[in-house]
Amino acid sequence: MENTETKKKFNIAPIIGGIIGLVVLVFVVRQVIYSLHNEDTDNSQIEANINPIVPKVAGFIQEIRVKDNMLVHKGDTLVRIDDRDLQLKVKQAEVALAQAQANVELARASQSSTSANVNVATKDINPAQSAIDAAQVRVWQATQDYDRFKKLLDLGSATQQQFDNAKAAKELAEKQLDQAQKSVASYQARLAASSSNLNVSANNLKVAQIQIEQRQEELDLAKLNLSYATIVAPCDGYVSKKNVQLGQLVSVGQSLFAIVDESEMWVVANFKETQIEKMKVGQKVKIEVDAYPHSEFEGTIESMAAATGAKFALLPPDNATGNFVKVVQRIPVKIILDKNQDKDHPLRAGMNVKAVVKVS
Repeated sequence: MENTETKKKFNIAPIIGGIIGLVVLVFVVRQVIYSLHNEDTDNSQIEANINPIVPKVAGFIQEIRVKDNMLVHKGDTLVRIDDRDLQLKVKQAEVALAQAQANVELARASQSSTSANVNVATKDINPAQSAIDAAQVRVWQATQDYDRFKKLLDLGSATQQQFDNAKAAKELAEKQLDQAQKSVASYQARLAASSSNLNVSANNLKVAQIQIEQRQEELDLAKLNLSYATIVAPCDGYVSKKNVQLGQLVSVGQSLFAIVDESEMWVVANFKETQIEKMKVGQKVKIEVDAYPHSEFEGTIESMAAATGAKFALLPPDNATGNFVKVVQRIPVKIILDKNQDKDHPLRAGMNVKAVVKVS
């Protein structure tokens, strides 16, 4: 009996060993075939756009309309800052703009008045010039009469009274000519002064118009700063890392919280440099998420980084120091997740995943 039992034991051992060897062989063959057609890495994480919410104006928090992990939509009001001082600045800018507009109207009125004076002075010069021409004719005629009566008086053919009348007429004509010339000079001086004032008025109008533009820009800036007192959501997403309280004084650029935009998510997979030989943009990728071991997601390679991850480190390695140790580098690969996948298992930024790229 003992010999029979021993014989049976020796007969079972080879069978068990053969089964184990066959299983190992099948496993090895499957791994070899898998490695020929796929490249994978578990050095991967899900990424998403995380938008920081920061105020553009300083002030005290007046109202908070969100809570941690709350879903918000683009354009929703998140926080309101006390804007009373900003409203006053808008009113001050409006008053300054109205004053500048009034200055423009005054400058235009002054320019119109000065232009009218120029026109009047121009019209006055023409009759005055005509008066000079007429006075010159009278002077010429009176001079001729004076010379003629003087010769006649010397010959005794004219009386002294006739000569005196001719002389008086000559002197009167000369005075009239002098008066006409002075009038023209006066009109010309007035025209020159009016023209100069017209130039000044034109320059004042330009300055006033420039001031309007400046005051309008100041008003636009005041209104823009007033609009910044109401902080709205830049995108759809979930509120995270909330760090603001009612009545808190916030400064420009201070982080209040963040909004995680889950409308577009991707995976950054850090493959070894020895794995990317057959990888190309557009290849399909299977994503296995650690949080959901029984679910699979799909994606597509969108791009591959132009440098290894070590090159972007705070203290990148320097292989020229003399102590060189060869380390396999990692190349970040961006994988875009296909949309409309397994909504029962929502993905979150930062989740660990395993990326499997089908290279052939």
